[in-house]
Amino acid sequence: MRYLLPLLLVCSCLLTLPGCEPKENLLTTDSSAKLEFSTDTVMFDTVFTQVGTITKRLWVYNRNRRAVNVEQITLANPGGSPYALVINGDAGPAANNVEIRGKDSLQVLIRATLGPAQQAEDKPFLVEDQLRFRTNGNDQAVRLISYGRNAYFHRNEILPCITEWKNDKPHVIFGAVLVRPGCILTMLPGTRVYSHAGAAIIVKGTLRVNPDFQPTTELKADDRNLVRFAGDRLEPFYNEIPGQWAGIQFDSTSRNNVVRYAEIKNASFGLLVYNPGNQLPRPAVTVENTVIKNISGATLSFANGGQGFDGAGIFSFSGDFVLRNCLLTNCGEYAIRGIGGGQYDLNFCTVANYTPAFRRETASLAFTSKAARAKVANPIQTSISIQNSIVWGSIEDELAFENTGTAFPVSVTNSIVRTKLYRTLLSVNDNLINVAPKFKRAPDGGFSDKLDYSLDTLSPASNRPARGARLDYDLRHVQRGPAPDLGAYERKNP
Repeated sequence: MRYLLPLLLVCSCLLTLPGCEPKENLLTTDSSAKLEFSTDTVMFDTVFTQVGTITKRLWVYNRNRRAVNVEQITLANPGGSPYALVINGDAGPAANNVEIRGKDSLQVLIRATLGPAQQAEDKPFLVEDQLRFRTNGNDQAVRLISYGRNAYFHRNEILPCITEWKNDKPHVIFGAVLVRPGCILTMLPGTRVYSHAGAAIIVKGTLRVNPDFQPTTELKADDRNLVRFAGDRLEPFYNEIPGQWAGIQFDSTSRNNVVRYAEIKNASFGLLVYNPGNQLPRPAVTVENTVIKNISGATLSFANGGQGFDGAGIFSFSGDFVLRNCLLTNCGEYAIRGIGGGQYDLNFCTVANYTPAFRRETASLAFTSKAARAKVANPIQTSISIQNSIVWGSIEDELAFENTGTAFPVSVTNSIVRTKLYRTLLSVNDNLINVAPKFKRAPDGGFSDKLDYSLDTLSPASNRPARGARLDYDLRHVQRGPAPDLGAYERKNP
């Protein structure tokens, strides 16, 4: 023991000698000790003015064996830059004397919020800045680039009683916009509506989407006349992600709604009628030549009803829907969900409900006459009509009816339906039960913009004489033949 204390004193002295300090902790002032970066340009995809971008990471590497002192990290325009930084965990436009150990790195988080550009029209504009680094007398920089777009912004807005949304710039919704009872919101051809997280369009009056548009030629998927609804994140990563905004809600006082030549995507629900008390006359929505896709509601909550529900492309609490030439796809819970009765009329529609990003166990089309509220008379009159359509998806039962009876007539004619439960009941009226429709390009494990739910040349849905009301043109305004194809798409002659 008498030798232990001297030994500890010797060791402690050795540890404090400069030559014993690890080299990665020693600072170098050599001007050749420069920084390296994970990229020379941090670029943000197009973003609306006043809407923040995603956060991107820039890695700053010290490849030297010894530590370096970064004297200053700053934006070139710190006073008026749209870019915000978090450097080494601290938020601010600049940081001084940041030490990076040898063979180590530093992370800088970058985000942009663009102000309005000078031009009023809808043209992308460029916003640039630089992130500058000074180390041992060396000045280095990384470019910061964003593309912005101007828009009309609506923040928790009660609209004037007669409102027409123009199509010269996109409309961006924060919170909600409200159409009051007895009032009308009209959207002209080419209107684009982008909603922030959780935002909704609430219609107590009337919504008229593309009410007067009449195409004269075949419409492509990117046709400028289509009215488009989506989330406000324009980065490619968000193209197919559901649940980015709430959806379009029609309340019990809503009347005479029309949605035509539109695309509704990436919402918690596409079109929702909320009339849980079954007030008469029921709200009604006519939907024509419209695509509803990428829908999922992670336990939606409706304050008035005090209940939570899943999402759906068409969601109805005691409402009436007419759908013609419509496509519903990639709906994580339901393509159409009807609760508390109502009338549902589908003609020449395609339900192609593949959900590769979800584990779906619910039928794509599910209806019940059971009331949405306990105090409402039960059951409620329900009527289902499916004609000349395709109801298909990734599970073996894509139809579900609950509380059926004399007050719940169901008519399915001249349609392809995937169902195990009702295969005997529906094997009449020229239906094809559990016969694959053979779409041109269905999902094979992933989702992309290249999917095509028109029919392959050998599809059993081709050339079947229409039953009921015949529609002369399909979803894309392709003329139907004498014996038209089932579903929303008519197969064009080669």
